[in-house]
Order: sequence, then C-alpha cells, then structure tokens
Amino acid sequence: VAAGTADQAVVCCWTGTGASIAANKVPGVRAALCTDAYTADGARRWNDANVLALSLRLTSEPLLKEILDAWFAAEASADAEDRENVAHVGRLDLREP
Repeated sequence: VAAGTADQAVVCCWTGTGASIAANKVPGVRAALCTDAYTADGARRWNDANVLALSLRLTSEPLLKEILDAWFAAEASADAEDRENVAHVGRLDLREP
C-alpha cells in the first residue's frame, strides 16, 4: 500500500492490535482494527483507511466474511468534511511529506 503497488491490504495477528500499530508506523498507511462489519465500513468510508487489521483470536469465519464484504464494498467518502478529517490526520504524521 505504501509503495503504491496495492490500494488496500489486510494485516492480522492474535489480537489485531500489534498488526495495526505496526502498520500505522508505515508512512501512507491508515490501518483500522475492525471487529465487525459496521466498523470496517466506517473505517473505509469516513477515515479512508487503506489497511484492515484483524484479530485471529476473535474473528470467526462467518464474521470474517461480513467484515471483508463490508470493507471491500465501501468507498471513501467524498464529503468535504470527511476529506478534511483524513487530510488533517495526514498532516499529524510528520513522516508523510
């Protein structure tokens, strides 16, 4: 994602927390730890998250399908306020140009 060879990615670890923390250290990555479909949709829509972080411990196969379906179906909001929020977060990251 950071190199531009993919638009989105999925990372996971036992809780998902470590994977999301590590991913968010990479410039240009906006990772979201999602435990349900609604959160996955919102992360994509309102935060333009480009990396989905998942817990291997808590995510059953049916739940995983719901989360992935919501994640890949959602698109980043074109709303000016939402775009400004994403830009604001980008400005907070001193590693990004």
